[in-house]
Amino acid sequence: MLDPDHSCNRALSRIQVHRASLGLAKLSANTGAYCKARKRLPATLVSTLAKRIGRKLSGKINRDALWLGRRVKVVDGSSASMPDTPANQEAYPQPANQKPGCGFPVLSFVAVFCMGSGALLALAFGQWAASDFSLFYFVRNAFVFGDIMLGDRAFCSYGELALLRRRGVDAVVRLHQARRTDFRRGTILGRMDHRIKWTRPKRCPKGLRRSDYTLLPPELPIRELRYSVHAKGFRTKSVTLATTLLNAEKYSSEALAELYFARWDVELNFQHIKTTMKMDILGGRTPEMVRKEIWMHMLAYNLVRSVMGDAAAIDGTPVRRLSFKGVMQYFESVREVSSRCGPPGQPLQWLVEFSATQIVPHRPWRYEPRVRKRRPKKPPLMMKPRSQLKARLGA
Repeated sequence: MLDPDHSCNRALSRIQVHRASLGLAKLSANTGAYCKARKRLPATLVSTLAKRIGRKLSGKINRDALWLGRRVKVVDGSSASMPDTPANQEAYPQPANQKPGCGFPVLSFVAVFCMGSGALLALAFGQWAASDFSLFYFVRNAFVFGDIMLGDRAFCSYGELALLRRRGVDAVVRLHQARRTDFRRGTILGRMDHRIKWTRPKRCPKGLRRSDYTLLPPELPIRELRYSVHAKGFRTKSVTLATTLLNAEKYSSEALAELYFARWDVELNFQHIKTTMKMDILGGRTPEMVRKEIWMHMLAYNLVRSVMGDAAAIDGTPVRRLSFKGVMQYFESVREVSSRCGPPGQPLQWLVEFSATQIVPHRPWRYEPRVRKRRPKKPPLMMKPRSQLKARLGA
């Protein structure tokens, strides 16, 4: 997963070269045995390792990485496509707007990241039609007493905010577009900042289990605040937040605005995983292999984050200032020579020292137009099933 080429042939070639460097006999060039062994690898083993490393990284961050003494965990959703096989289509059907035979199965997932370390803590899968809110049920246990949940408007739900508060977890989310607020009502805490009470929905909302609905209190104190963003390149001009952090003196509106701005880190985490690690398009031909492939990506991601955490501790650089791609490139370079140089542990020490130099300039308000100058030569889009197109070519 850390190699730009995820093919089985590439993995086998690495094993062949490693054995040759040790003076061992050559193996068969057939990738069949490797593929079968990969298929037998238990998915629970990979997921357990990934989550265990994530918890370890999150647990050892220093106080400087906390927000006002609190641990912040960011939740967000994304998706990935996979090969168009009958098994994948049955488990994760393609979006309804795609023509039969022309689309690809799509899997949605919701992930929880530690904001201080960037580590992945939990992951839940679902079909394309599944909402982030419904998948949040399966990652809720990643939040423990004293945490702060940071999310976008998809997680602005009375039910989830109340259930998290019941566990001693506070939340900072963007106000859902369906909710209207009047800052002239409630307890005024400042300009565009007030405290009101939300009431429990009369019916169990879609995506919330009935057993959870019965635990909801009749009312929930909520603080709502609004601020404006005037930076160039940013689409949103005003943002309204909803939070269970009611103490305006300890948690000022300015601090909450800065915290929500830091939520963008989760988008960068997904970019590291899907673009840098090339997980946007999966290769598994069965749902089991697809889920295993995703968990293997997450395990590799947390291993890179582990190196970044050690590198950041050298001179106190924040982990978010280190280049994920730069560290990953050193990871690959050091691994290539690790079997034939230095005493045990020396390559890892080099890796940490080199990674500490991969500092990204501090550019919080940088923006670039989303355009591409070079025109790629693209074939026409597939508008009919492949069997029909091949039949027309052979006619």
